[in-house]
Amino acid sequence: VIRLSVAPLFEEVDAVFNDTQIINLTPGLATQCGFSFKFDPMGNAMFFASLQNCFSQNMVTLVTVWQLHSYSQFYPVYRVGKTCSYTPWTSREILCDRNYMEASEQSMPQWTCLQMALNNVRLLTILFNSCFHFLRQAVASGYKMTAVVFSPSKNVMNVDEVQRKGYAIANTPTRLVLRSPHNAEETYLQNVAGVPMRVLSTSTFFEQKWLVTRVDATAVCPTPVAFTPEVITWYMPKHIDPLFSSDAFTMLEVYMGIDAKRLDTEEMAARNYSVLVTEAHIIVEIPVGAVGGYFKSHIQDDQYFVTYTIEPMLELLWIEEVAHEDTSYKVLFPITTPLMARPPQVRNYTVPEQAVFVLELGTFNLDVELLNITFPTMVLTVAECNARGFNVREQRSPDNTLKTFRLEVPFSDPVVFKEVAEQGVTTFTLQLIYGLVIFPEYAPFSHSAVVDAVLLDIVPPSVTGNCDQENFHITVDYRNQEPFFVVLVGKRLLNHEFAQQYLTEGDTDFTITLPFSSPDAVFESVHSSSVRSRLDVALLNPYNNMTIKYFSLACSFLKTLTECFSNGTMTALAVKVESAPGLNPGQLTLSDPACGPTYSDDRVAYFHFTVNSCGTTRKFINNVMLYENEISLPDELEVKRNATTSSGEEYQLKVSCYYVANITRTLAFLTRPRDNEPFAATGTGRLMVRMRLAQDASYNTFHQEEDYPVVRYLRQPLHFEVALTTSSDPKVALVLDHCWATLNEDRDSRPRWNLIINGCENPEDPYRVVFHPVVADARVHFPPHVKRFEAYMFSFAEDVFVHCDVVICDASSPSGGPCSGQCVNQDNPKRGRSCFMLFRPWQTITELIGSLSTGQRHVKDLFEERHLYVSSGYILWV
Repeated sequence: VIRLSVAPLFEEVDAVFNDTQIINLTPGLATQCGFSFKFDPMGNAMFFASLQNCFSQNMVTLVTVWQLHSYSQFYPVYRVGKTCSYTPWTSREILCDRNYMEASEQSMPQWTCLQMALNNVRLLTILFNSCFHFLRQAVASGYKMTAVVFSPSKNVMNVDEVQRKGYAIANTPTRLVLRSPHNAEETYLQNVAGVPMRVLSTSTFFEQKWLVTRVDATAVCPTPVAFTPEVITWYMPKHIDPLFSSDAFTMLEVYMGIDAKRLDTEEMAARNYSVLVTEAHIIVEIPVGAVGGYFKSHIQDDQYFVTYTIEPMLELLWIEEVAHEDTSYKVLFPITTPLMARPPQVRNYTVPEQAVFVLELGTFNLDVELLNITFPTMVLTVAECNARGFNVREQRSPDNTLKTFRLEVPFSDPVVFKEVAEQGVTTFTLQLIYGLVIFPEYAPFSHSAVVDAVLLDIVPPSVTGNCDQENFHITVDYRNQEPFFVVLVGKRLLNHEFAQQYLTEGDTDFTITLPFSSPDAVFESVHSSSVRSRLDVALLNPYNNMTIKYFSLACSFLKTLTECFSNGTMTALAVKVESAPGLNPGQLTLSDPACGPTYSDDRVAYFHFTVNSCGTTRKFINNVMLYENEISLPDELEVKRNATTSSGEEYQLKVSCYYVANITRTLAFLTRPRDNEPFAATGTGRLMVRMRLAQDASYNTFHQEEDYPVVRYLRQPLHFEVALTTSSDPKVALVLDHCWATLNEDRDSRPRWNLIINGCENPEDPYRVVFHPVVADARVHFPPHVKRFEAYMFSFAEDVFVHCDVVICDASSPSGGPCSGQCVNQDNPKRGRSCFMLFRPWQTITELIGSLSTGQRHVKDLFEERHLYVSSGYILWV
C-alpha cells in the first residue's frame, strides 16, 4: 500500500498515467482500481493506493501520481507523486482497504495480461497500451480468460459481466489480481471463530484449445468491532478458515500500525496500544482518544455528541505446512465509535465580591467555534463582546485536543439584571445563550444558561493621611470586613517585603509610613528651603485591576537644599520634579557647563563647589556678600529635551549663599613636621599661551590681527593652534581642557557651543573636532607645548568667538585628571572645580609658590592637584 499525506482539502482527485493521461477518480473507479481517500476534520487528506492498482506498470517498483483539484484560487491544481518498491511477493497477497478487498494469487508463468476494470473506452485504450507486450505472449501461448465463477452462488460471468458488476480482475505472467467492493453482490458474511467476516471467493478459467486452466482467488476482510466508552477492542481470527486448506500453519509475523504505517514496540507502548495473540484470536485494544485518532463533533436535535475515529492496520504473515505456500494478509481498518453524548457544562467561577461573572463553557472538540452570545436585550459577536469589556477567550487543554470558552461580564453592565432585597442583599442575574458552530460542516447549535450571584452590601474602605517632618502616614480602614483589595503605593504593589518595612497593622486597619524622599513618592516642586512631595495610593480589585479607592497626599517638607561653609564652599541638591519626567539629573550643570554634579542618580543631583568658581556671581548688599549660581541643563541638552517632550518648561534652580563682611573668626590649627620636606627652588618666570588660526592644514602660515574677522562658509574647516610660547622646558606639557564658541567676547555669554569637553571632542556635535598630531620642525621645538585641532563652520550662523581653557602639566609626573593626556575622561564628562587665582593675560607671574621657570618643573604642593589653567583672557592656577 502506498500512503501520501497532504494538508489542504481537495474537491477532486485525478490519476495521472504515463505522465500524460489524466483520469478522474470517481468513488466507483477508485474502488475498482485500488485507491482510497481519507480526510480528517481539519481538512488534511491521505491517499492510499494498492501496489497492484489499475495504473501500476510492473510488480516491483510503483510510481503513482495524483492530480488534486483544490478550493484555492491561487493553486487550483496540485500534482503529487510517490514511488515505492515491493519485493518479494508471497504466494498469496490479501489486502483489505476502507472501500475494497483485494486478492493476488500466484499463477502459472507466461500468462497473459488482461485487466478488466472499466466500461470506459478511454481507460481500456490506456490499459491495452500498458499491457501490449503481455498480450503478444497470450497470443503466442493461446491462453484466454473465459469465465469467472463466484462461490457459493455458482454464478458464472464472462469478463465483460464482471467488469459491469463493479469488480476488477487482472493477470500478469505470474499473478492473478481480483478486487471487489466490500458490499458487492457476490460477497457474503461468514462466522470465523466467532467473528463475522466478509468473503469473496472466485474461480477464474483460462482456455487454450482443448486445455482449460483454473485459478482460485479468495479475499476475506473483518467487519465492525466491539466498543466500550473507554476502549476499542478488535478481534481478528488467528485461523481465517476460507484462506486455509488445512489446520497446519505457522504464524511468522504480526505487526500493528496506524494509517498504513507500522509501529514499533516502543511507539505502541507510548500510545497505550496492545496486541495480544491467543490460541484462537489476535486481539487489538486501543484506548478511546489515543494518539493516532481524532474526535469529531456532531449535532442531533441540538444536542452535542462526539465520535472517535482511528484507522489501525494489522499485518500477518503465515505459511501452510502442507502446501508450503506463504500468505501476506494486510488490513486497513477504519474504526469510528458510536455517537457519545457530551452535553456542555457551564462552570461558574464567579466570586461575588469581585463584581464580575466568570463563566466557562465546555468541553468541546477543536472543530467547535463560538460565534456569538445572545443576552436578553442584544446579540453580540465575540469581537463585540470583547470590545464591550466582557473578555471572551478560548482555552485549550494541555495536550491541545479540547477547548472551553471563558466569559467575564461585570455586574455593572446593563445586560446583568440586578435585584436588591432586604437586609442589604443584592442578587445579580445573567441570562445568555451561546451560539456555536461545528466546522467544516458549519453545523450550528446553541447552549443556554442562567447564573445568579448573591452579594452582601460592602462598605468601601476609607483612606486618610497626614505628614510629619520626614514621612507620609497613610491609614487604610477596611471596617469590619476582610480586605478584598491590593494596595498600589505610587507605582509599586504593596508586597510582603514592602509591608514588613513600612506597614503597621491594626485590628481593622493598617498604616503605611513612608519617607518623603522614597522613590514611591514624586516631587511636585522645589524651593530654596522646602520640597513639596506627593504620595499616591490606590486600592485595586485583584481580579480585574479596577480601582476601588484612590487617595493622594501632598505635603511640603522643610529641607535645606543649599549649604554654605565658612571656607568658601557651597553644596546644593537638585531634585527631579514631576513636571520634568524626562530629566536626567546627571546632565544638570552649574552656570559653567563644565561644572557637573559630584553625585547623581535618577532622582537627585548633588553639587559641591567654591564660591569663586563655576560661574558663581558675587554682589554686596550693605554688610553682606551674596554669592549666587544656577543649576540647569546646558543649552544644547535643554533644546534636545524640549524637542522630545511635550513640556517646554526649562529646569532652573537658583542657589545662593551670603557671608557677613568684616567679621572676625578664630581658627586653631596644629602643625606636624614632615619627615621629608619637599624642596622647591624659588624663581621668577613668564608663561604665555597663544591661540592662532592657521590659513590651512599645514599650520605654516597664520591669520594676522588685521585679518579678523575671518570669513568661512558652512562646513569649511577652521585650523586652530594653541601653543605655550615662552617655555623651553621639555618636561612641561600643554593639554586642551575645554574649548567653546560664543557670539561675543564674553566667555560666559550664552548661547554657547562646546567644541572640546574635558579634553575630548563634544559627543553631541555631529561634526566633531579633529585633533592633529604635532611633530618637531624648524618652528616647533617642543611638540608637547603645542596642540592643534580642526573644527567645522557647520554649527555657526554668524560671527563667533572661540575660547579655550588649557592645563599646563608636568609631563614627567602626570597627576591624573587633565594631566593624564588629551581626551582621558570620556566616562565622566563633568566634574567640580577647586579654587583658582586670576591674572591678566601675558602678565609676568612672580613669586609663585613653586618654580615654573625655565629648566624647573617642581610645583609646591599647595593644593592636592598640580594644575595650571590658562585661558585666552585669564591665567588660572589651581
